[in-house]
Amino acid sequence: MKEGPLFLHVNIPLPGVTSPETLESCRAAITYSWLAMAIIIGLALIARFSLKKTAPTGVQNLLEVIVGGLNDFVEDIMGPEGKHYLALIGTLFLFILVCNLQGLVPGFDSPTANINTTLALALVAFSATHYIGLKRHGIGYIKHFMGPMWGLAPLMLPIELISHFARVMSLTFRLFGNMVAKHKLLLVLALLAPYIAPVPILGLGLLVAFVQALVFTLLTMLYLSGSIEEAHLGGDHH
Repeated sequence: MKEGPLFLHVNIPLPGVTSPETLESCRAAITYSWLAMAIIIGLALIARFSLKKTAPTGVQNLLEVIVGGLNDFVEDIMGPEGKHYLALIGTLFLFILVCNLQGLVPGFDSPTANINTTLALALVAFSATHYIGLKRHGIGYIKHFMGPMWGLAPLMLPIELISHFARVMSLTFRLFGNMVAKHKLLLVLALLAPYIAPVPILGLGLLVAFVQALVFTLLTMLYLSGSIEEAHLGGDHH
């Protein structure tokens, strides 16, 4: 939870940003996004250089549990083909989770409480979904936007295009709104009951951080599943 000056502050030049509040917010989001990446990469390197073929311990054991859980989760949602997208899904989940958790540390900021960060994440999910769909189906991917039959294609095409672009806004504002609301709520509770609230507040913050990371990645998996499945229009013969 950000209270007072930030622990880390990097004066990153941002041409075109003139508002002091916006400049500070964007710099904090970039700085703590880098910190989140450094934490994830650091843990991965520690696990890599301490690999044991016998019973794993420490960081290796933790990461094996996380990766194994993510692998099972992805395959449950997307089926056997989900393993091909584990790297993308796992990276999104871990990055969002670490970003969310940073906001619980006094003097730290949560990058996902900045709309620029959540928009960037939403664009990654959106771009990956349609890139994979095009790679999988080629020009036939257009059938996903045509509706159940050719006769409805002129009506369904604009509706489907709007709904797909709306996913970017949905992912962006859902994560951003929930993280901002969490920070405000935790701050109010801490001010109202500073001596008895810290532990419940921390528990609530951990829950919200995990759930929001899970929801974002779950929706991304559903979008990916839709892009890789076969689309059939009325009149198609196979």
